[in-house]
Amino acid sequence: MTYTFPADIQTLITAHLTSGRYAEADEVLRDALRALSAENEDLVAVQEAIAEWRAGDMGTPADEVFDEIRREINAKSSSE
Repeated sequence: MTYTFPADIQTLITAHLTSGRYAEADEVLRDALRALSAENEDLVAVQEAIAEWRAGDMGTPADEVFDEIRREINAKSSSE
């Protein structure tokens, strides 16, 4: 595909191509769009959490979250 970009964007694409990590501009754009999608998903999750907090949901206490993380880590360690 042929794309026309402003000079600053083209400079970024060229830099990624020059790095050797990407062979074609399409690969750079694909990764950039995937990263943008992930960032948007994270933003939506944060916005939803804020809305829940404003509605009175105080969420899960930090000590419970850390306990759950520890249980998951211990379960993974035990299965290895």
